This record gives sequence, C-alpha cells and structure tokens, in this order.
Amino acid sequence: MKTGKLLSIIALLGFTVSVMATSVPEEKIDTLRLAPINVEPTPPAMQAVINTDVKQVRNYPMQPPVIPHKIDGYQIDLKVNKCMQCHARTSTGHSQAPMVSVTHYMDRDNNFLADLSPRRYFCTQCHAPQLDAKLLVENDFVDIDHLIKAKAAVKH
Repeated sequence: MKTGKLLSIIALLGFTVSVMATSVPEEKIDTLRLAPINVEPTPPAMQAVINTDVKQVRNYPMQPPVIPHKIDGYQIDLKVNKCMQCHARTSTGHSQAPMVSVTHYMDRDNNFLADLSPRRYFCTQCHAPQLDAKLLVENDFVDIDHLIKAKAAVKH
C-alpha cells in the first residue's frame, strides 16, 4: 500500500514538472511587460489629477461620485479620515463641499448611525480622483437618456 502511494506521488510530481516546463514557452514570458525579462522598462509618467472642484457628471446610474480635486497626502486610516473634514454633516456649511450621502451613516441593517458607518469609512475604496489621461480603449457607450430621446424623436 505504501509503495503504491509513493509511486503515485512520484508520477504526479513528474507529470507536474513536465507540464510546468512546457506550458509557457520562454519567448512568451515577457509579452505582458513589452520588454525582455532582464530589462526594467521606464514606467510611464503619472497623469495629472483634474483639480477643478467642479462636480463631474456620472457616467452610469449608481456610480459613486468622482473626486474633483487632488487628494495627495490625505490621511484615511483607522484614526483619521481627512475627507470628513469637509464632507461631514457638520462641516458642509463652512466648506461648501457636498455632504456624504445618508447611506454612509447606515449600517448593513439600514439603521442610522451617529457617525460614519465603518463599511463606508474608506472613501477611496469607491471614490477616485479623475485624471487628465487619454482613453486606453475607444468607448462607444451611449447613456440611457440619449437612447430614450432618440427613440422619442423617431416616433414623432
């Protein structure tokens, strides 16, 4: 019985090594890097953050609002949430920043809390600053409002 298990393990290891050795040809390893494996390519330059403080239009329903300003150096950890200095209910009067949605003050059972919900505390988990970057791929997305207007125009 022990000999059978040992032979099975040896056969499995041999098969695994042979599959690993032949699964990816060596000349294909660096294809995602667009450079040979022994060359460290220069990374592309960081894109500029749009810093206009102008509210951006959402691209789809239920999209989290994008951040229209720089957040470099913002501390968001268990002790401090820099975003809430301007976006908390008590701060929007003097900062003129939009208040975070009431959903950010609800727990998972839809009970309202006095403070920000722990599951909505880390803002950059959903919200992102916008970059002044070129599109990586072409986009032919048409918003539902445009489709409805086009359909109504065809009927009349």
